[in-house]
Amino acid sequence: MPIRIILADDHAIVRDGLRSLLEQEADMYIVAEAANGLEVIRAAREHQPDAIVMDASMPNLNGIEATRTIRAQLPKTRIICLSMHNESRFVSAMLGAGASGYLLKDCASEEFVRAIRTVMAGQVYLSPGIGQVVVDQLTAARADAGDSAFSRLTDRERAVLQLLAEGHTTKEMAEHLSLSAKTVATHREHLMAKLGITSIAGLTRYAIQQGLTVLDT
Repeated sequence: MPIRIILADDHAIVRDGLRSLLEQEADMYIVAEAANGLEVIRAAREHQPDAIVMDASMPNLNGIEATRTIRAQLPKTRIICLSMHNESRFVSAMLGAGASGYLLKDCASEEFVRAIRTVMAGQVYLSPGIGQVVVDQLTAARADAGDSAFSRLTDRERAVLQLLAEGHTTKEMAEHLSLSAKTVATHREHLMAKLGITSIAGLTRYAIQQGLTVLDT
């Protein structure tokens, strides 16, 4: 049986390159593509793939939150992060959300294919260099662990924060999250109170610092 794969990246040129590469593998088949976290969640529910190649930074809903949601709903689906970021906050957040692999976008095509086969065999794959990031993260003092957005905020609050930082209006956020505008406004107020941040600019800086968005995708 072929490995059924979804490609999730907000850059079409990246998806095209990955598709061309994987189409050369007789046992790999692309079932869908997605340009943001909300799209990949919908595609995963529809196709229930064996694996998802997921960018960490995507608009509307980032790859970290999408990974967390998909792994909760489809625990057999393996997720491999393919990212330009090698910072510990991205690596630890993706692995903590349930990703089985983490590669950098400058990896060789052979490594990319090998990573998919590795995670499908039930193992974890990390690009060279990423392994040291994980070791450093595990051995570092965890005094500030409780201060991260992933421990302080709920899933919904993080989703609202990302959309807010990306410049979406209250109406747009409500549509994206299937909430009322009043509920979105309430979440925004709770965010400001919980974080002690009183401006949209401050919330945007916090979202970037925490890896929820990079605003350059």
